[in-house]
This record gives sequence, structure tokens and C-alpha cells, in this order.
Amino acid sequence: MPAHPMLEYLWIVPLLPLLGSAVNGLLGAQWPNKYIIITAISSTGLAFLCALEAVREFFDSGQVLFHKEYFTWMAAGNFRAGFDLQLDQLTVVMVLVVTGVGWLIHIYATGYMTHEGGYYRFFSYLNLFMFFMLILVLAANYALLFVGWEGVGLSSYLLIGFYFLRKSAADAGKKAFIVNRIGDFGFMLGMFLLFRAFGTLDFAQIFAKADLWPKDATGQFGTLTIACLLLFMGATGKSAQLPLYVWLPDSMEGPTPVSALIHAATMVTAGVYVVARSHILFTHSPTAMLVVAIVGCATAFFAATIGLVQTDIKRVLAYSTVSQLGYMFLACGIGAFTAGIFHLMTHAFFKALLFLAAGSVIHAIGGEQDMNKMGGLGKKIRWTYATMLAATVAIAGFPPFAGFFSKDAILFAAFQSATGGRILYGLGLFTALLTAFYMFRLIFLTFSGRPRYDEKKVHVHESTWSMLGPLVVLAILSVIGGWFALPAFFQRPDYFANFLGPVFGVREAVEAGGEAAVHQLELILAGVAVVAALIGWAVAYWLYVSNPRKADDLAKSMRPAYTTLLNKFYVDELYAAFVVRPLLWLSTNVFWKAADVAGIDGTVNGIAHGAAAIGDTVRHSQSGNTRSYAVWVVAGAIVVLAVIFFWPSASKTALGLVH
Repeated sequence: MPAHPMLEYLWIVPLLPLLGSAVNGLLGAQWPNKYIIITAISSTGLAFLCALEAVREFFDSGQVLFHKEYFTWMAAGNFRAGFDLQLDQLTVVMVLVVTGVGWLIHIYATGYMTHEGGYYRFFSYLNLFMFFMLILVLAANYALLFVGWEGVGLSSYLLIGFYFLRKSAADAGKKAFIVNRIGDFGFMLGMFLLFRAFGTLDFAQIFAKADLWPKDATGQFGTLTIACLLLFMGATGKSAQLPLYVWLPDSMEGPTPVSALIHAATMVTAGVYVVARSHILFTHSPTAMLVVAIVGCATAFFAATIGLVQTDIKRVLAYSTVSQLGYMFLACGIGAFTAGIFHLMTHAFFKALLFLAAGSVIHAIGGEQDMNKMGGLGKKIRWTYATMLAATVAIAGFPPFAGFFSKDAILFAAFQSATGGRILYGLGLFTALLTAFYMFRLIFLTFSGRPRYDEKKVHVHESTWSMLGPLVVLAILSVIGGWFALPAFFQRPDYFANFLGPVFGVREAVEAGGEAAVHQLELILAGVAVVAALIGWAVAYWLYVSNPRKADDLAKSMRPAYTTLLNKFYVDELYAAFVVRPLLWLSTNVFWKAADVAGIDGTVNGIAHGAAAIGDTVRHSQSGNTRSYAVWVVAGAIVVLAVIFFWPSASKTALGLVH
């Protein structure tokens, strides 16, 4: 037996959810729900346990990069792409988030989806998603990573459109699929360019060679800059950044556990993971880094403004997700990769909790999602309220909750960045204020004040413990999850930065223990961030608790701005007018009616119709009448004789006498 069996057989971790998906998909239609639950929960739970054992062995082996070539998948000349898996510090974080949070969401879903049709199909899709996500984060080359990348896109399509008989859900699934294909086209081009430049798609070989390349100057579009921008194009699609973010808010048509797993904790972070994994490439291109930082910061601010006025509880959280992903890209763009991954981890805790708690609210109030039709639920669903409040405090950035530490690390890095640092910091800080406002607005509209629903028709009830249990665990993680990376002014080691140091370089880990002046600056900036969050909370309290009518008055007095935000800056309408409709017209009138129907079909059908017409005409000569045939023979003989005697030259030519 090998010294570290789980590392040697690392493929077992993604295989278990795949087996669960296959078993439920093939046999679940004939099974009662309890067997489906056992299959789904045991496969993901065992995957989590195997991941924990693999991580333990990774620590036991001295935290040295583990790389294993299992078999060759594609080979052509000198090119090889194999089923190669690896485990390093970055993979450890990702695989524990995917399996741990994913398992909790599976447990929650067993209660949430109890009365839904297609129970086996839902868990088959959910397990399939976990398989592809694990392939994505464990892959040791871009080719295998792309399998997971496309796989999570497929799984997302299936899960968003789970209620496929509902047109809005089917449309949302198609929208997610198409928008992601746009980004994936750029990702593929980026991979092709990397192969052209380095002759391989293996991470270790590419990064080793790229590390020796000279850095592109700012504004220079060399090979690495173009490759990074193409990879980032894929990331903007998968991680819902401007301008390819439009699919994620609509994806709320899927069941709430889908929103929590795919669109909060795992899939949407795939783009952040790819940028962080490819950090050696990106750090060789200041232009690409600047683009990542600007797009991330702009997305964070843009999505936060839309979230201010939304009334659907899940859509508020959807735009919040887009905004928080922007924070992660902002961190990566300014070179603070550790801070970006740290926020990815803490965000998985509190955003998954927010979505699951929102699902508990919707479940409790009979399927209602409009916050204007809620209110006063805090006293009736106390566990849901307490856990959702913990997640709200975390995302708002109040100490000692997880979001405070990860968001503070990003804002501090932005302030110190030489690349537009103060502007990026200012927008990031203002976005933090907006985040606190719209999240506490959600809390106050949902749980405070008087009930705004018909209490005679709606019987509010707390969720079962199959749903509440994961909420409590995630609430605990939302509180303590940030303590792994305490700011330098706490005079404690930054365990998270030290842990990721071998991946992103020692510099970031060392900077966490900087000089006293740096400590003081970080303390001041942390205080400013907390003040911004307090202002957001205070304004929300004033508008929705102290003066409930003031919000309506403010909306009326600022009608143009309010309407614009409520309609999400009309981005969907602009896409429909300038992209969707022109493409539909082009495909309908040019490619279909003109090229396909009139051109290709017309040519083929015209030849067929012509042949049929000729055949129809000729067939009348074959009447079967002997006297008719005799007449034709005589007529033909007369024509031949006439040619011979009256047109000598023609007859000679016909007889072959003239050459």
C-alpha cells in the first residue's frame, strides 16, 4: 500500500458524486425518496470525507505539490493531455469548499425539494454538478480543467431549467447556456494560444516557462497579455462579470438549493479560481491585471446599485453575488490573490447561508418571494432569522464576522495598490456601504415591522431540521471563517496567507506582518470600512424601520433614478434591441429563409422538381399502345430520311463523313 493512499487515488473524490448521479439518474425513477436521499447524501458526504483525508495526507507529506498522471486522454505528436490531477494549497481550499458546502446544501435540499416532482432527477443533476466542479479544481492541465468548466455549464443549464414546464425557467436556462458559451469561446482561444506559445497545456510546464518570459509593458499586447485577456473573457462569463453577468439574476428561476450551490458557493467562483491559478501568466501582463481590476471594481459597484431597489428576495442576493464576485476580481487584478481567494471562501459560507435562509423564508410563507409581501417574520421563524442575520452582518463587514476580515484585506490591498489604488479603493468602500444598506433593507423588509401578507391564508411555519441544520453550521462558519486570516494589527500570524504562500509567493505572506505604520494604516482603513457599514445599516434602519413611508416618498421624488435601478439600467432591453433581435433577424431572414430555404433547399428541391417534371413529361410517351409505338417509329424514319435527302451537309456530319 502507498504511504498516502488517498492522494494516490485522488480520482475517488470526483468519482463518488459521479456514481451518485448515475445511480439516481438510472434507478431513481423507480425508487422511493429515501433511497434517492441515501444515494445523494452518502456519495457527496463520502467525497467530503475522502477530501478531508487527502488534505490530511497533504499536510502529512509536508504540503508539497502532489501531481499524478493517471492515463493519457489525448495524444497527437508531442502533445499530450492526460487525466492528471494535482493537489496544492489552492486546490485544498477549493476542494474543501466544494465538497463541504456542497454536502450541506445537499442535506438542505432533501427537505426543501420533498414535495417537488422529479426528485431523483434533481439530485442526479446536483451530484453531476459536484463531479464536474471537482474535476475543474483538481485538474492539472487546462484541457482537463476545460472539461469541468464546460460540465458545470451543462449542469447549470439543467438545474436552472429544472422547472422546464415553466417558460421563464426554460428561458433562464437557455440564457445561462448561451451567455456562458460566449465567454467559453474566449477561453478556448486562450488555451489554443497558450499551446501555440508553450507547446503544452500542463500547468507546471506552462508556468515554469512563463516565469522566464519578460513581462509585457503596460499597454503592450504580447502573447501573454492576449492569452490572459482571453482567459479572463471566459471568467467574465462563468463568474458573471460585466458585460456577461446578465444570466445570473435570471438563474434564480431554479430551485433555491441550486442558487446556493451553483450561483453562490462554487460555479460562479470558477472564473476567480482560473485567474488565481494562472496568476503567473497574469502577473506578467500589467495590462491584463488592470483590466481584471477595473472590470471587477466596476461590476461590484454596478451590481450593488441595482440591488438597492429590487423586491424579489432571491434577486437581491443574486445581484449581491455579482457584486461580491467583483470584489474577488478586484483583489486578483491588484495582485492580492490571497485576499481574493480568502473572500471566495468566506463568501461561500455567508452567501450560501443567505440563499438557503431565503429558501427557508420562501418555504415558510408559502412560496412568496416579494419582500413587500412579507414583514414581521422574525418572531415566527426565529432560527431562520438568527442565521440569516448572522450572514447579513458577515457580508456587511462587521467584526468579528468572516466578511469583515476578507473584505478588509481587499480594501487594504486596493488602497496600497499602485494601479489606480485610491480610485479602486474609493469605489470598493462605497460599494461596501451599499452592500450594508441593501442587505439590512432585506432583513428589515422580511423580518421586521407588521406582517404585509394575509395571515388568514398564509400559515407561517419554521423549516424542518434537515433545512435548519445546514443553516446553523454555515452561520457558525460565517462567524469564525475569517479568523484564519487576521489583519496584521491583531499581532497574530495570518495563517491563510502563510498557507497559500507557496502558491502565490512568499511576498504576500510576509507583508501581513509589516511595520507598525502599515499596521496603523490597516487599522484606520478597517475602522473606515466599519463606519461605512454602520452608515449603510443606519440608513436602512431609518428608511424601513423608523420611517417606513420615507422610502416610498424618496422613490417618488427620485423617480427616474429609482425606475432605472428597478429596471436594472435596462441592460436586458439594450441587449435585446442591439444584440438579440438583430441576430434573430439575421438568422431568420438571411441564414434561414435566404441561405437555407431559398438557397440550399431551393437548389436541391429545384433539381428534384425539375427531374420530376421531365420524368412526368417523358412517361406519357410510354403508353403501352402498339399502334402508338408504330406511329412514332414511322415518324422517326421520316425525319431521318428528310435529313439525309434535304440537308446533305447535315447528313454527312451526322453519318461521320465530315471530320
